[in-house]
Formats: sequence, C-alpha cells, structure tokens
Amino acid sequence: MGHHGGRAPILTGAAAFDRSRLVDRPEAVAPLLLGCTITVGATSGRIVEVEAYAGIDDPASHAHRGPTPRSAIMFGEVGRLYVYRSYGVHWCANVVAHQEGEPGAVLLRAVEPLAGLDLMRLRRGPAVRRDRDLGSGPGRLTQALGIEGRHDGVDLLAPGSPVTLADRSAADAPIAVASTRIGISRATDLPWRFSIAGSPCRSR
Repeated sequence: MGHHGGRAPILTGAAAFDRSRLVDRPEAVAPLLLGCTITVGATSGRIVEVEAYAGIDDPASHAHRGPTPRSAIMFGEVGRLYVYRSYGVHWCANVVAHQEGEPGAVLLRAVEPLAGLDLMRLRRGPAVRRDRDLGSGPGRLTQALGIEGRHDGVDLLAPGSPVTLADRSAADAPIAVASTRIGISRATDLPWRFSIAGSPCRSR
C-alpha cells in the first residue's frame, strides 16, 4: 500500500497550482488549498486542514510587525514554502499567499496520507497506530512528509522542486468548514481555519 522508493505517483487530474490564484488575501486562498496535494520525494498528502495568516492587521501573524529575517518570505513571491520551527521543536510549513504589496501565508495543518505511507510511518514512529494520524497536525505533517528548515523558500510550483503543490481536479472540490484558529493567543476570533468536512485526518 505504501511506496518504498522513487517519487510519489502523479495523481490523475493533478496539475501544478496556478500561481495567480495565490495573489489574494490569505483567508480567501486558504480554502482553495483544501483537496490539493503536497508532494515531497516519495511521500504525498491531500491537504485537509489549513489556517490563514495575514499581515499588519493580523496580530497572530509573523508578519504583523513588518519583515524580519524569519518572516521576510511572507512579503515575497507567492507560491513559496515558508518553513519555521515552532517553539524550537516542530517544523511548520506554509504556502506564501497574499495580495500585491501585502504579506501573508497559509499554514498547512493536516494532510490525508496518499503515497509513501511506509516512510511516513517510519518517520512518525511506532507510537502512531492509525494512518489517519500520520499528518494530523502542523508538526506531524512536516515530520511525515520530511519537510525541514532546508525547504524554506522553495518554489512549490516549479517543475522539479523538492516540494510541490498540485491542484485538485474540479470534480474533487471539497466542502470546506470554517472555524477559529488554534494555538494562538491573539486574534482568536477570526474564522480563518478551514478544513474538509468529515475528514478523519483533521487535527481536531
């Protein structure tokens, strides 16, 4: 069932995500990423949960106080991967998305494992007994897919990129559920977390 080597298979109907669709406010882009596929080497997952983070008007965002060495990528080209370490422990992966002249990114919170499950299980360890839990959370997602700090800044939409984002087919448009973001202490009322209704792979 899992794939042991090589690149993950190209899924029927999958195509690179259109970069122009990422030029919008992050909370508008976020639900568009649901159902899309992120691939890293032999592993891939279907995105089932995301969170949007904007700029100066979003106190929970890394871009709230302007660009820093860490957050500068949020002000740059859309379609890049923004990777940072959370609390010095877990890597978190984000898709840079924003309007012209504004920063922003969408945090990838959970994926449904699609390919390379054997490798995902190995990376996550024997304590994870259910495949649906392999990528059910930002830190779990990056660990399962093998996303690390070295991937910060890679172009998700470039052919041959070490991490790629493929669009879903029109027939696979999921039902999105909006809710408030998790694990933050500011702007907790914004309904900028989006997930696929009924997915067992969501973080919670």
